[in-house]
Amino acid sequence: MILQNATADEQQRFNANAAFIYFLAKIETPRWLGASDTAPESATALVGEMKILIPLAGLIDKDAELARLTKEIGKLETNLQKSEAKLATPNFADKAPADVVEKERVRVGEMKTALAQLKEQFTKISAL
Repeated sequence: MILQNATADEQQRFNANAAFIYFLAKIETPRWLGASDTAPESATALVGEMKILIPLAGLIDKDAELARLTKEIGKLETNLQKSEAKLATPNFADKAPADVVEKERVRVGEMKTALAQLKEQFTKISAL
């Protein structure tokens, strides 16, 4: 397992729970990459800003992984469209509490980031 883009808080949280993670996931000590380091072709999961990378070399069924990514991208695109439509509705923006509107805007930003990363992953796996 390789970890990348972790904030100091995320690294501290990982280290505090490392024994549990190693036991439950049956992994060895992960390798930490800097944000600018090049990662190998990997399956990627996001936890906040941190990327959890599982190197793919010889481990995955390419077609199954592309199908999984396609499904995940489709679900995320649907949720993103719904959230953007909600924000575009004058009734929501004008009548909802400011903190609710702000949370929805943050959620839209997070979904856009995740969608871009999933599409990048799809492209990488397609090239394998």
